[in-house]
Amino acid sequence: MKRFAQILLCSIIAVGGMAALSTSTSEAAPNQSGKVSIMLDEYQLPFPVQPTVKDGTTMVPFRAISEALGVKVVWNQAKQEITASKSGAAGTKQVVLTMGSKNAVVDGRIVKLIASPQTVNGNTLIPLSFFSTQFGAVVAWDQVTKTVSITSPKEDIYTMGFYALSSFDERSMIPSFDSVAFGWSRIDKEGQFTTEGKEYRWPQAAGTVTPESIIQETNEQGTTPYLMVYSVDGGLELTKNLEDKELQNKTITSIVDTASQKGFKGIVLDLEGLGWSGDKAKARSDYNAFIKNLSLKADQVGLKLSIVLHPLNSAYSGYDYKTLASLADDLIIMGYAYEDEKSPEPLAKVDEAILLALKEVGKDKLILGISLASENEQSVNAKIGLAKRYGLKGIAIWRIGIIGQAAWNEMNTSVF
Repeated sequence: MKRFAQILLCSIIAVGGMAALSTSTSEAAPNQSGKVSIMLDEYQLPFPVQPTVKDGTTMVPFRAISEALGVKVVWNQAKQEITASKSGAAGTKQVVLTMGSKNAVVDGRIVKLIASPQTVNGNTLIPLSFFSTQFGAVVAWDQVTKTVSITSPKEDIYTMGFYALSSFDERSMIPSFDSVAFGWSRIDKEGQFTTEGKEYRWPQAAGTVTPESIIQETNEQGTTPYLMVYSVDGGLELTKNLEDKELQNKTITSIVDTASQKGFKGIVLDLEGLGWSGDKAKARSDYNAFIKNLSLKADQVGLKLSIVLHPLNSAYSGYDYKTLASLADDLIIMGYAYEDEKSPEPLAKVDEAILLALKEVGKDKLILGISLASENEQSVNAKIGLAKRYGLKGIAIWRIGIIGQAAWNEMNTSVF
């Protein structure tokens, strides 16, 4: 899914609760003489005003943190009230706060706050512990670094897993995903669609376990199986396909027929490397036409369509996010391959990729791709945290087979 991107992109981009908060029953106060940082899921959260201390209680900006946790905030100027609400599996929780009052109304009942909300430069500050007691976040204060750390609560978001290249040993993870993309096909060096070759090929049966039985079982377990079509433009094979209408139509027909006949419910198109050289505008236009053609044929037989894309802060500019989002069910941003892939991807780069995408596409159509080739059990939830922070549709994990139990356990605390 990423070999070409790894080599080329690297060369371009590289040039809970109160017990956790303190050791006592009261909140530890930061040193007011120094700047305070707020970290949400291990990545810094911008905030409009500095946290303050009131009667020994750490007060933090309410709206900035709430919205980053997916909490809807409404201000009533006349009543000097803030209404915060969040929907989840257990229903909708609603909290009403009134300026100057220690009485919060939580789902209709009065709950006492440690300190009343206060206004600083037009921003409302509330006790840090509020986020753990009412919205399930884990909060902590580090006196040495003057850092407020917040871990977002577990959230039910869309999850896709990629099954390819020796994923068989971790196939027990499949039922935990909402969908799984099986990387058993590609466009070859001649620009032809195929399920044969050295990689990304239709696998051999393992005793009584066949590819078809895995697809059927995946579907029966409630996970939607997708056929992934992979290729890179390293030898201009994609360019050749995009510019040859007859070959393109043949390719699209073969993709749709294979997906339909083999029991898949959708297609994931992972065609990488476009826009590295040549006429970039033409590459975008040609790819849009390809996707439009594929989308129409897939829709005719009831197949969903997801498109894997290089991030907009990569070297590849052959992808028109806005148009592609209008043609596909969702877009998967490859938020990786920025550096050597032997260490966690830089959060700032992934954050930038999401923000750039959000300028082109609504959040409900964006999925953050996370590579476990780069991440580990300490870092994976920070990437998931970004997807949650921006309210993206979900995450896509590359790949089943290299997740490992430690990272899987951590991911289970966040989304699974």
